[in-house]
Amino acid sequence: MLKIGISACFLYPDSNRPVFGPKTLSYIENDMARYVSRQGVLPVLIPDLQDELLQPIIDQMDGFVFQGGTDVAPEAYGEKPIGRWKGDPVRDAYELKLFDLAVKSKKPILAICRGMQLMNVYFGGSLYQDTDTQLEDVLTHRDADTYDYLYHDITFTKGKILEKIYQDDPNRRINSVHHQSVKALGKNLEILAESPEDGIIEAIGYTKAPDGWVMGVQWHPEFSDTLKETVVNADKLYEFFLTQVRSLKSDV
Repeated sequence: MLKIGISACFLYPDSNRPVFGPKTLSYIENDMARYVSRQGVLPVLIPDLQDELLQPIIDQMDGFVFQGGTDVAPEAYGEKPIGRWKGDPVRDAYELKLFDLAVKSKKPILAICRGMQLMNVYFGGSLYQDTDTQLEDVLTHRDADTYDYLYHDITFTKGKILEKIYQDDPNRRINSVHHQSVKALGKNLEILAESPEDGIIEAIGYTKAPDGWVMGVQWHPEFSDTLKETVVNADKLYEFFLTQVRSLKSDV
């Protein structure tokens, strides 16, 4: 059984919540849970724990998925908030620690949406806090009403891993549910895909590991069933990730 560690989303104490109102909750979004789950794959939500308890859990995982959610706080990349997008410093601290342990474990990592932004920040990069207001002539990359029905074209970087993964896929479109995006690319990262109409970076890879070993995508493959064949086949991406994971397991 492959064990895939998944970073947690947080819900903080809320007195208006009828259940566990005074408590912080760690959770995985249901589409993500279904996406990661496969025959022979055990998804494991990794809680926010002290280092001495966290490391043994990391050691037991075979790969890692960093899921989407709230913004990365601007302070994480040396900026102050420019508007209402304050981010989540508590989750940032937890996930940056988790990402560091995952990278040092030398096991495959797939980072999705916020996960890709966190990956860029971890390697020293920065983000547009709000793409629509900080850049001119950009597509709408997030619409609260349309949500995972919003999509646009994508261009994969020639010769890189995503072009190889999707070489037989006739679609060149992805869903889009993000208002932050990569500004300055982090150290030892490369661009794997872009939005052709406005140049927004849609996927990145870590160059100090094998192709695709540590990879981030800005879209939500776990939401792809909403648009079905309109967007690229999400299973191709995850199956590639699992192939990388299995390569470390001589008994799989």
